[in-house]
Amino acid sequence: MSRDGASLRFAEVGLRFGAHAVLRGVTLDVTPGEVLGLVGRNGVGKTTLIRVATRVLRPARGRIELGDRPLEAWTRRELARAVAVVPQQTVVPFPFTVAEVVLMGRAPHQPFLGLDSAGDVAIAARALERLGIAHLAGRSVLDLSGGERQLALVARALAQDADLLLLDEPTAFLDLEHRLAVLELVRERSREGRSALVVSHDLALAARFCDRIAILSEGRVLAAGPPRDVLDPARLREAFGIEAEVWLAPDGAPIVVPHRAAREESDATGGRRVPERRL
Repeated sequence: MSRDGASLRFAEVGLRFGAHAVLRGVTLDVTPGEVLGLVGRNGVGKTTLIRVATRVLRPARGRIELGDRPLEAWTRRELARAVAVVPQQTVVPFPFTVAEVVLMGRAPHQPFLGLDSAGDVAIAARALERLGIAHLAGRSVLDLSGGERQLALVARALAQDADLLLLDEPTAFLDLEHRLAVLELVRERSREGRSALVVSHDLALAARFCDRIAILSEGRVLAAGPPRDVLDPARLREAFGIEAEVWLAPDGAPIVVPHRAAREESDATGGRRVPERRL
């Protein structure tokens, strides 16, 4: 089923925390049906960009548009129906069951003080099934591993049925099988006309699952485009301060292979100092 998703546009967005400029004029767009990866060093403003896109933070300058309307023109309820977020860290202070947490994603679609309908319960159950965690439905989220809790939060976002997903390191606590499962679901949604902005430190997975990658560096977009065009040694050096080779996998996706830092170590047999071999 195809649907007309809403685009998200950042235009010269700037934000400061005291004397520190976190965002320095970010211009970027996420179009319907697209998965956009956002990568960069720690502290360059990736999470901050998601927070301004959800009005948790207000930019000092620039504008943000969702669909054909300024972000500030959306009511909180409208925004919650249009945009679902999987944050980098979430504290659940009460022993809600996994099923209850996932059902919270249906709140924007319910009337004020409304109860969960049969339809809401079915949507939540389907989200749990799609992530392979239906067996956790009755468990308290306080008893879960970090990866299981992360999958529950992704399921909550799926149950929200929004056209735009904002995912801040959604695979950070997941094993490889579940990393692939989550990103395959994101790709599946994009084929329905929905979109996603995915913050990730895993360049290999970002290159394989994202239509475009944007590199954020020092609060600005250093480059944005198809992974093969963006992930080159010069940009990786500038953005991450590393030397790396970029190879192409059989399916054409780039693979970043960083060099090991050159340093000297003591030889175990003779005490000689030898430099490490670089890739």
